[in-house]
Amino acid sequence: MPTDVEANVSRHYARRDLESIIIEALCASGLDPEALKPGDLAPVDEFHMGGRAATAVLAEALDLKSTARVLDIGCGLGGAARYFASQAGCRVTGIDLTPGYVEVAAALTRRVGLADLVDFRVASAVDLPFPAQCFDAASLIHVGMNVPDKARICSEAARVLRPGGRFAIYDVMKVGAGDISYPTAWAAGAETSFLAGPGAYRDSLAAAGFTLTMERDQRDLALDVFKRFRARVVERGPSPLGLHLLMGADAAAKAANMVATLEGGVIAPILMVAVRA
Repeated sequence: MPTDVEANVSRHYARRDLESIIIEALCASGLDPEALKPGDLAPVDEFHMGGRAATAVLAEALDLKSTARVLDIGCGLGGAARYFASQAGCRVTGIDLTPGYVEVAAALTRRVGLADLVDFRVASAVDLPFPAQCFDAASLIHVGMNVPDKARICSEAARVLRPGGRFAIYDVMKVGAGDISYPTAWAAGAETSFLAGPGAYRDSLAAAGFTLTMERDQRDLALDVFKRFRARVVERGPSPLGLHLLMGADAAAKAANMVATLEGGVIAPILMVAVRA
């Protein structure tokens, strides 16, 4: 059963009729919902700083093979999971707290013809419903800032990974002085926001038996993506298909607060890759 924090986090992300809203936006963008490619969904299914560009960097760091079984912890609408499968041909399982996200992730995956490689289920990052040592790689993309127990995330990832398995974390982390202005994309207020510094993640990984092999600040990548997005909006106007569909009526405020703290050096998206002993 979800904890109170998990229930509140799930409510923050939940949107009614999300699949219908996305289909309508696809049509308004000139795309045929019955003939979609995975890349067509990138503007709406990559709900993290840096979007598809950041996912590609993470996937390269994981060095996925076609024989790999991959777990995407906190998969959202399944964008990263579909990217892994479409690029590497590997099998991917995505889990997420929000039932509506899992339902839409599965529906979109069927629409792009990847249901034979990618599946989804409702589950918690701190209580993974899988036996020990059943995955070759795992990812955690913009999830930890909603989870107070970083150590539990890492210990659960270690439990389900085979020896030598890689775990890639790409999270918003607190890297400088200053307050967080709410709402943001990941939280309406401080009660569901659990930002931590890179040190907390390093310590949690080490305690779980991981060896850190990469740590990279992706702030410049994220800011470049935001800059190019703003330029496109100025040139062409707002696109019907985008992350505003997930963020709701206060999307503009959430985005503005997030970008301001990113530009101010208070937060940064940090990529870490670790190997299980």
